[in-house]
Amino acid sequence: MPEPTEGRAAFPVVISGPSGAGKTTICEGILSRDPETAYSVSVTTRPVRGAEVGGEHYEFVEDAAFDALVERGELAEWAVVHGFRYGTRKRLIEEITASGRDVVMDVDVQGGMSIKKLYPESVLIFVLPPSRRALEDRLRGRGTDSEEVIETRLANAIAELAWAAEYDYVIVNEDVETAVNDALSIVAVERMRASRWGDRLLRDLAHGG
Repeated sequence: MPEPTEGRAAFPVVISGPSGAGKTTICEGILSRDPETAYSVSVTTRPVRGAEVGGEHYEFVEDAAFDALVERGELAEWAVVHGFRYGTRKRLIEEITASGRDVVMDVDVQGGMSIKKLYPESVLIFVLPPSRRALEDRLRGRGTDSEEVIETRLANAIAELAWAAEYDYVIVNEDVETAVNDALSIVAVERMRASRWGDRLLRDLAHGG
């Protein structure tokens, strides 16, 4: 695996969007194709679903353990989503970026705003479905949620759309491959920002390093 590019500062990449927009698939696409990224595993109080593996998909904890993380100020962000709490450990974000890799996060809009406030160098990407009908079809196509849950997710999706303008970029996920390529392009361009390089590389070049 190629080593991360030396000289630039790594940064968080936040992917948000309504349930069914495809943000998880886009995160997976970035991680599988870009060796300079790593995933931030969220902490959650919700139960394990299907074939999920603790520590890989989520860090599953009891309510008391989550309470302790909040009280100790160990979470960069946390929110209640569909009745369960989700959060991101500050330590994990900082360990990944310190290693030179950009940290990819799949968080809700509240979390995205919190991450941007704590880490201003973050890049926020909002994923949109091509239409309300497409979103509804995707949610129903899962076959895992009741009608009540689907209606709740649709209502939440409409509310979340108001936050899209607060994000740095918007991707309309009509075709997954195109959406993943768009996300990879955004990350690539953001790595070229002069502000992420400082003066170390230029100094080394000037002195023949």
